[in-house]
Amino acid sequence: MASEIERKFLVQADGWRAGARQRLCQCYLNRDKERTVRVRIAGDQAFLTIKGVTRGATRAEFEYAIPMQDAQQLLELSDGPILEKNRYVLVHEGSRWEVDEFLGDNAGLVVAEIELESEEQPFSRPPWLGQEVTHDSRYYNSNLAGHPYSGWRTE
Repeated sequence: MASEIERKFLVQADGWRAGARQRLCQCYLNRDKERTVRVRIAGDQAFLTIKGVTRGATRAEFEYAIPMQDAQQLLELSDGPILEKNRYVLVHEGSRWEVDEFLGDNAGLVVAEIELESEEQPFSRPPWLGQEVTHDSRYYNSNLAGHPYSGWRTE
């Protein structure tokens, strides 16, 4: 089975802005807590991704390239708002980091992610890395689509 082991962190300072930037647009066709189905457009590529329930920092993940025209039509079937963000990719001491700067209703939120081979794998923390939020479901992209960051500040 395909799986991903991912840890998430809030970001502090701006050192991460040196990375290569790509605009992402994604929506969810299903945001059930047992599984999510996502459509993502990243530049001139499009993907359909199915993810299982998260256990610790691990979950099943299946991702497939799909035609851009299909992705654009699938965005119209979204079960919530379309999520937009700029993704910055950086390498810090041999580890690849993805930093997502959210836009729209999630503006102001910046989250860094690292994919690991095992949950116990050591890694060096970049100086701009803040608090870990791996186990806080509010920071899952599927939850941000239905409960945007902008609403957290008014609660």
